[in-house]
Amino acid sequence: MYAFTVSAYILDFTGWKRNVIGAEIRSRVTIADVARRASVSTATVSRVVNKSGPVAPDTADRVWGAIKQLDYVPHMGARVLASNKSHTLGLILPGISGYFFSELLRGIEHGVAHHDYSLLIYATHRAGKSEQDFYLPLNEHNTDGLIVFTESLDEDQIARLAARQLPVVLLHQSSPAELGIPCVTFENKDGARAIVEHLIKVHGCRRVAHLAGSEGQEDAYWRELGYRQALAANDIPFDPALVALGNFEVGAAETAVTRWLADGLEIDAVFAADDESATGAISALRQAGKRIPQDVAVVGFDDAPFSAHLTPALTTVRAPIEEAGKAAAGQLFSLIGSGQADLLTLLPTEPIIRQSCGCSSA
Repeated sequence: MYAFTVSAYILDFTGWKRNVIGAEIRSRVTIADVARRASVSTATVSRVVNKSGPVAPDTADRVWGAIKQLDYVPHMGARVLASNKSHTLGLILPGISGYFFSELLRGIEHGVAHHDYSLLIYATHRAGKSEQDFYLPLNEHNTDGLIVFTESLDEDQIARLAARQLPVVLLHQSSPAELGIPCVTFENKDGARAIVEHLIKVHGCRRVAHLAGSEGQEDAYWRELGYRQALAANDIPFDPALVALGNFEVGAAETAVTRWLADGLEIDAVFAADDESATGAISALRQAGKRIPQDVAVVGFDDAPFSAHLTPALTTVRAPIEEAGKAAAGQLFSLIGSGQADLLTLLPTEPIIRQSCGCSSA
């Protein structure tokens, strides 16, 4: 790859600039160029582009024709200064991978497009706090509001955004008590309790192990609490040896289950905090010669698209991931428009019974 630094230009009369090595470089097209080509005022072009006022259909068609011919790109900074709105939402995530984030993004995208907004995405890839964490590339200067996914920002960063009065909605993370920031999440506890009680009551399981999610993550906390409540409600003592970190990952779950089996731990069922860790559990059990569900039942959480296609099909808890994205966008637009939003949006979950728990039919 080669890079050139152009230091001198010769302006010709075609509206193009020619550098010293002869390459043609186009001048920036301005709103005034569009106005001249369409034979209208710059104010009319602005109304068409920003949809900020009525314009006769034939005039608007002429303006859009000029924009296309000239390949005009509106200057976002000027639009923001003129309207005090960027017509852009920001989404902050710890990273983007796996089915969960693709479904979540689809829901947010649907909500954003419905309001004719754009979406900017920033992945923090947090591996420990650094000096750069103080500064965020998404802020009040380039977005009208932010959706923040759990484990993306710490409480100090969230508090700084709130202090600048930037509309913020949290996904799967409760607001710091004193800030009152709207939150969208799942009903994790009841869903987890229901699926574990299914193992206990329908299939007679007494040694139900749990592959927990990431430490400090609220979804993981509530799902483990539901697991513990199901045990207590059925007079089964909690055994800490039957809980290990699955970390919402196939590999971590496979390692944990392999260790359980190597230690000779007696298990008749595994409740995984998500479907990816359930997949890891299934892999480890099969490598150890265990049959599913005859020897060990396995259930998950989320109802990922692949879950119904596993062998056996995975019993799990359906969490409305795409709907959570839509709801977060909707709450943020409400906050931007009226300054009001629901402090908690709790989306329902439901058990999805398939074969991996021991049921004969889906």
